Amino acid sequence: MKTVVSRAALLVLADGRFPAGGHAHSGGAEAAVKAGRITGAADLEHFCRGRLHTVGLVAAALAAAAALGHDPAELDAAADARTSSPALRLAARRLGRQLMRAARATWPAAELDSVAREFPKGAHQPVVLGLAARAAGLGPDDAAYCAVYESVSGPATATVRLLGLDPFDVTAVLARLAPELDRVVERAVAAARLVAADGVDALPAASAPLLEIGAEAHAAWPVRLFAS
Repeated sequence: MKTVVSRAALLVLADGRFPAGGHAHSGGAEAAVKAGRITGAADLEHFCRGRLHTVGLVAAALAAAAALGHDPAELDAAADARTSSPALRLAARRLGRQLMRAARATWPAAELDSVAREFPKGAHQPVVLGLAARAAGLGPDDAAYCAVYESVSGPATATVRLLGLDPFDVTAVLARLAPELDRVVERAVAAARLVAADGVDALPAASAPLLEIGAEAHAAWPVRLFAS
């Protein structure tokens, strides 16, 4: 019975309709579209692949470590250190605050209440994601899968609105990336399991400079469709 419940909880947490605020963010896709780096499904696939193996890997490892019960404050500091862009740090904390609200309403837990008090302006979203997974009875693999899927599904969904891409083509991009998501999750969870012995330096620190630069430019736009 526990396995069935966990799988159902995973579907709830990974559902794009879960009220965690992700729909308002493009994951850098809006800036990439304006810069001409995404013009169609092929470009989108390249963009998502790059995002998956950089910020997606980092987010998955942080989420997995949080799901394993590592100190949220240490993980939040590690997330800060791995996010060069102030705009992205702000977006991550806003998303973390919204996700925390949704998680506390869905899976009430003392640990969530404690972290919410410690970070009233929001902890980094991947850390909160791992804590939410833990509260829902899920494991580090589940938390990592939620993180990597979100890292590509957010931009993919955004391009349908930004460019009017065919949703069938966009979904096909996500399907083609699925085997790579599996490999990234394996790397992320393996790194997260090392934190107990080696500290947060064991977590990956892959960077995506164009995403960081694009985020800073995007934050200064007077008019934009997405928050980030």
